[in-house]
Amino acid sequence: MNNISRRSMLLSLGATLGAATLGLTGCSSDGGDDKKGSDLSKNRADAMDKFGVGDQFKATSPVTFTTLLNDNPGYPEKSNWLFWTELAKRTNVTLKPTVVPLSDYENKRSVIIGAGDAPFLIPKTYPGQEAPFVASGAILAVSDYVDLLPNYRDKVAKWNLQGDVDTVLQDDGKYYVLPGLHQDVWIDYTFAIRSDILDQLGLQMPKTLDDLHNALKAMKAAHPDRYPMTDRWSQPTPGGAMLQTFGQAFGAGYGGGWGYANATYDGGSDKFVLTGAMDQYKAMIDYTRTLVAEKLLDPESFTQSDDQANAKFTSGKSFVISTNAQELVNTYRPGLAKTDPNAKVVKMPVPVGPAGEVKVGLRLENGLMISKKARDSKDFVALMQFVDWLFYSDEGQIFAKWGVENVTYTRDAAGNFKLTKDVDYVGLNPTASKKLNADFGFSNGNFAYGGSTQLLESTFSEEEKQFQAIMTARKTLPVPPPHPLNADEQEQFALWEAPLKDYVQQQTLKFILGERPMSQWDSFKSELKGKNGDQYLSLINGAYDRYKSKKNGSDKS
Repeated sequence: MNNISRRSMLLSLGATLGAATLGLTGCSSDGGDDKKGSDLSKNRADAMDKFGVGDQFKATSPVTFTTLLNDNPGYPEKSNWLFWTELAKRTNVTLKPTVVPLSDYENKRSVIIGAGDAPFLIPKTYPGQEAPFVASGAILAVSDYVDLLPNYRDKVAKWNLQGDVDTVLQDDGKYYVLPGLHQDVWIDYTFAIRSDILDQLGLQMPKTLDDLHNALKAMKAAHPDRYPMTDRWSQPTPGGAMLQTFGQAFGAGYGGGWGYANATYDGGSDKFVLTGAMDQYKAMIDYTRTLVAEKLLDPESFTQSDDQANAKFTSGKSFVISTNAQELVNTYRPGLAKTDPNAKVVKMPVPVGPAGEVKVGLRLENGLMISKKARDSKDFVALMQFVDWLFYSDEGQIFAKWGVENVTYTRDAAGNFKLTKDVDYVGLNPTASKKLNADFGFSNGNFAYGGSTQLLESTFSEEEKQFQAIMTARKTLPVPPPHPLNADEQEQFALWEAPLKDYVQQQTLKFILGERPMSQWDSFKSELKGKNGDQYLSLINGAYDRYKSKKNGSDKS
C-alpha cells in the first residue's frame, strides 16, 4: 500500500526534519557559493537558450539521462510504457532506468550512491533521507542551481512555501534534495466509521474527541460483546495512525505513533522541548488509556496485523478503524458488502481536540537527489531544465499524473479530468481493462507527486472532496523552525535519537494498556533524562540558536 508508506514517511520525517539535519533554505541560492558552478558555459549542450515558467522543455537534440526507479509490485516497470515513449517525444529525453524493487529501494540506493555508481537522477527521496550522503560529496547541492529551475522557484513564491522549504537546509546553508511541492497541507488519514450504526443509535457524526468517546460508549452499550473500535497500522509502530491523530488533536506536535518526534517546538519559550514529557502528550496517552480501560478500544489494536484488524471491521465485530481514502474504497466497503450489504462506512472528519480546529503537516513531498557527477556533464543545464519541466511545471505534472490527453484522459470545458473509458486508476473507472499506472506508467510514484490542490483532487471522488473541504477550512499550524546539525552533531544525534524515541513509545504503550499507572508519569519524565533527553534537547536547541545567529547575521548584511 504505497500511499500508507508515503503519508507515514512524510509526517514522521516532517516531525524530525530539522533534527535530522533538514532545513530548506528556500530559493535564495542562485549558484553563488559554488565557484565551480558559476561557469556553466561548457555544460549547456542540448539546453534551451530560453526556458521559463510554462515553457515546454525540449532538448535541442536527443539526449539520454540515467535515473533510479523505485519499482512498485502493484505496477511493475515496463519498457513499453507510454510514459517513456511520450516523454521522449515531448522532451527529446530518453530516461534509462536502474530498476530497484520497492522493498529494497532505500538500501540499494545507499549502496549505489556509496559505490559511486548512482545515476544522474535519484527520485523517490523523502526530505531527510539525503542527509547521510551529504558529507561524502556524492550528491549535488541543488540549492546552488535553482536559478536553472524557473517553475520550481515560481511555485515556492506563489504558494508561499519558503517556510516549508527552509526545513531542509543543511548546516552549510544549502540543501541537497529537491522536494515535491504541494499547494496546501493534505490531510488523508482519519477514522472510518459505520454511519449506519450511528443512524441506528440516533447519533451525529463525531466532531470532537469527546464526541468520539461518547459515540463509542453508545456503541458499546448497544453491542456489549464487541469492541466498538479496533485499529490497524501498528506494525512496526504501535498506534501508528491513531496516536498520530490523537496527539495532534491534543497539541503534542506532530502527534504520537507515526508522527512522533523527540523534540517539539514551543513558540512560547522559542525552544524545543521533549515531546514525550509534554502535558499534551500525557493527555493523549490518558485519553487512549481511557478508551482501552472502558473496553471501547480493542487492546489488540497495538499488536495485531492489518489483516486481522480489517477482518474485525469488515465482519462487523467493530465499527471504527483508522483509514485513508484508498482503504475506505478498496478495503472496507468491498469487505463489508460481502458480510452486510446494508452497512455504510464513511470517512470521519479528523476529530477536534484541545488544540482546536487546526491541521498539522508539511507541504513537502518526496522528491529527488541529483548525483554530483551530473554537474560535470556537458548536458547539465539541459538536465536541470528537464527536471524543472517534469517535476515542477503544470504541464509536466499533469503529464506525469494523467498521461496523454484523449489517450488516457480527457478534460471538459471546466478543466476537469476524466479517464478514458478503458483506463482505470484508484477505482475511478472500475470496469476498465487497463490501469493508468500498471499499463501506461503514469502516476507511477517516481515522477508524479506534488502540485496544485486542483491537480491533487483531480483523482478524488466527490465524497473525498467534501472531506478535504472540511479539512482545508482548518488553520494550518506553522512548521517548526530549522535547526540543521553539523557533521559532528549528526553523529551524536544518531546515537541518541532512536533509543530515546523507542523508550518513549514503549512506555506510551504500557501506560495505554494499563501496565503502568499514570501516577508514575513524573517518574517516567525523570527516566527520559537517563535516556540522554536533556543532552538531546541541548543539541537541538544549540543548532537552532546557531541557525538564528547565522540568519540574523545574514539579514543584517
